[in-house]
Amino acid sequence: MPRQDIHFNISERKILLRVVDILAVLGMLYLISSVFDFDYFTVTHENWTWLLVLVLYISVFGTVFELYDLQRASEKEKVYSNIVLTVSITVLFYLLTPFFTPSLPANRLQIGYFYLAILSALFLWRFIYLTFITSPRFYKNALIVGETSNIEAIVDAFNSSDPNYKIVGFINCEANFSGKIIYKGIPEYACSDIHDIIKSEKISEIVVASYNAETITTEIYNELILLLERGFPIKEYTQVFEDMTYRVPVQFVGKDFYKYFPFSRSNHNKLYQFFQRTFDILFSFVGVTLGFFLVPFILLGNLLGNRGPLFYKQDRVGKNSEIFSIMKFRTMVVDAEKNGAVWAQKNDARVTPFGRFLRGSRLDEFPQFINILKGDMSLIGPRPERPYFVKELSEVIPFYETRHIIRPGLTGWAQVKVRYGSTVEDSLLKLQYDLYYIKHRSFFLDANVIVKTLSTMLFFRGQ
Repeated sequence: MPRQDIHFNISERKILLRVVDILAVLGMLYLISSVFDFDYFTVTHENWTWLLVLVLYISVFGTVFELYDLQRASEKEKVYSNIVLTVSITVLFYLLTPFFTPSLPANRLQIGYFYLAILSALFLWRFIYLTFITSPRFYKNALIVGETSNIEAIVDAFNSSDPNYKIVGFINCEANFSGKIIYKGIPEYACSDIHDIIKSEKISEIVVASYNAETITTEIYNELILLLERGFPIKEYTQVFEDMTYRVPVQFVGKDFYKYFPFSRSNHNKLYQFFQRTFDILFSFVGVTLGFFLVPFILLGNLLGNRGPLFYKQDRVGKNSEIFSIMKFRTMVVDAEKNGAVWAQKNDARVTPFGRFLRGSRLDEFPQFINILKGDMSLIGPRPERPYFVKELSEVIPFYETRHIIRPGLTGWAQVKVRYGSTVEDSLLKLQYDLYYIKHRSFFLDANVIVKTLSTMLFFRGQ
């Protein structure tokens, strides 16, 4: 096989960003302390915990402010503004936790050195990343083998998920289709040219995207077997899709659905369920307490901007399709659905000015902490939908009812990954994320959802 160029997978780039962020910051602090009169951050055997606290703060706040979101990490304007936010909050927390960090220096100029050292380190490293790592020389080139009916959805999904993953060609595997297609500049090749394509286009892997394996011609099958025997990477589309997009492509799942849903053991792990429920209760008590302090301000805003009842209740579908009554702060005009249930839309005219603020900040969800205490909901899980829409969506979206095998959540993987859900297509997208969460449910994924929820609130992306 031809020698392949260097490329980084999604997980490798995320690890690269995190590790080099830390190394760059620590290296710059060491350089500053060597060149200037700077001793605020001097690590010794006695105070090595300072290092751990700084690493923790950079990692957590970098995640909150999306420094490790690969799409945003490839956009110069966004990444630099996110670096400023991350460094500012990191330094602020570091200064305000002197029990775990150094005491404030008598010379306040030391704080300036500390801030500028971290800021310049991240700016310099991310400039190198944007200039070299995201350049075409590090792209991962893929060749698709599949059916013509799937190519558009495949290309769009990959392009929106990983800016460094490039589909450079397509081979049609259907014997009964002889026409040529070109989609967004992606040419179709003949199977007989596959070895030349791999060499000339520097293909890193082949992705087989066939809904029905029986459609793959004998010629293509034999070529794929030959490439596999030579050690060339050949992957199945749904697994690549899931690894790249963090969602399950239910639209490509057929009668062999059981292959795609080996759901997480955490769904039946008693220890995980115990800790999750304990965390739900503790977090809900904090949420209810905080809600009591917020109610006077929300009540005032409701009187001025909503003009009507403060709360409203609505039936939702919960675990095992059981119906429960959800509580929220009202965000729409009174009698918003007097003519029947209607999908919520982006910039929905029924949402009041104050209601738009409540939705954007997610403050309208605070009363649902009561639902969590009652056991109707969990802190994390698929968002509960209304019975009318569940019935409607279950008839057109495969496996939609599967999202009800766990408790619905106040926040969830779908809620932090996509913003609006006003059509059947949007619901399909959210279902893919919900099923990914159910399939990979774990303490780590739960923590990831919590951190991304903070990002959603801080960037005012609530719906």
